[in-house]
Amino acid sequence: MKKYSKGYNKNAELIENPLYSLEEGIGVLKKMESAKFDETVEFTAKLGVDVRQSEQQVRGTLILPHGVGKKIKMIVIAKGEKLTEAEEAGADVVGSEELVEKIKGGWVDFDILLTTPDMMKSVGMLGKVLGKRGLMPSPKTGTITFDIKKAINDFRKGKVEYRADKFGIVHMPVGKKSFDDKKLMENIQAIYEVLLKVKPASAKGVYVKGTYLAATMSPGIDIDSSTIVEKV
Repeated sequence: MKKYSKGYNKNAELIENPLYSLEEGIGVLKKMESAKFDETVEFTAKLGVDVRQSEQQVRGTLILPHGVGKKIKMIVIAKGEKLTEAEEAGADVVGSEELVEKIKGGWVDFDILLTTPDMMKSVGMLGKVLGKRGLMPSPKTGTITFDIKKAINDFRKGKVEYRADKFGIVHMPVGKKSFDDKKLMENIQAIYEVLLKVKPASAKGVYVKGTYLAATMSPGIDIDSSTIVEKV
């Protein structure tokens, strides 16, 4: 049986109802005892999809209205003038084949890898290193593009990736615990609206099986999904 800390158990006692509206859930989360750092707030949606079927994969990106409250470290693998474009746009690290070799050696100290289509022959060989960490670039997430400047600017504005894991669960950071209630609510609403819009046509039965809210060190709070958005 898993043991939890006294702080965790104390926070769990604040969850008095089996289901909360989004507004109420955020209120309960804010009342919970915080860690010594500004915890990340995460929204989770359990979807009725079978990601083993290609047509039921749920993956993409969106720009959160208020970002996630974290500075994203971006690297760019490109060549020629695209390297200069990346530097001028504010990429943290830029490079070509030498950066590919560095990553191949196990270096993954970054949050997002952007690359141009002409570099995918080299970047494609990094699947074993990047794949399990969710860092492999993809056209679906806008991380393989010749428009490097726009991609960097979008991620700086709060662009985030969503992706259903093998269990059909989407975990998304929606900000920091220090965010005011309205900002957290609007970020969650933006994510939920997108998840509803990208429902696979072949998905049968109940699509949204559950929605939850939690901070880094807190227990999860069950959210009534019908209270997240009124209309989509």
